[in-house]
Amino acid sequence: MSRTAEVERNTLETQIRVAINLDGGGSASFDTGIPFLEHMLDQVARHGLVDLEISAKGDRHIDDHHTVEDIGITMGQAFAGAVGDKKGIYRYGHAYVPLDEALTRVVIDLSGRPGLEFDVDFRRSAIGDFDVDLFVEFFQGFVNHAGVTLHIDNLRGRNAHHIAETIFKAFGRALRMALEADPRMSGTMPSTKGSL
Repeated sequence: MSRTAEVERNTLETQIRVAINLDGGGSASFDTGIPFLEHMLDQVARHGLVDLEISAKGDRHIDDHHTVEDIGITMGQAFAGAVGDKKGIYRYGHAYVPLDEALTRVVIDLSGRPGLEFDVDFRRSAIGDFDVDLFVEFFQGFVNHAGVTLHIDNLRGRNAHHIAETIFKAFGRALRMALEADPRMSGTMPSTKGSL
């Protein structure tokens, strides 16, 4: 079974295309006009072993908010389309990732229920030109449309770039764990409800 999807989302504010292969090798291609976000999404692809293509055009003359949020939404829609029925997977994933002084924990449940807990305290408002408030908008868009529960906790850190990088690397690794086939489940649904 191929766990792939391609989604286009067009609004008056943005035009987004996302192609995803959940069983890829970590290749990535981006054309969003937002270099720091692309750097972070590359971490998801490489650490999650997910192939990811994203192109985006948006009303960036206003700011990056709509574009970043809508990339999260469209990536969530693509993820939901690619993940399939979830039979035989671990469903839960977690990762702790350090980068020098920074350490972040990410825990995910492919529950079918959207939920985000984002406990990150950046010491500055921007990394280069990127507004750090947009990270939560990206992840909220993703969880709402992927139907996952996601907890992101930065446990320590001072450098905002290091903190952001640990978040996205841990997100990729937690996704990878949750998506892996569980040999003991042998194709059954990882839920007592019988569906996710």
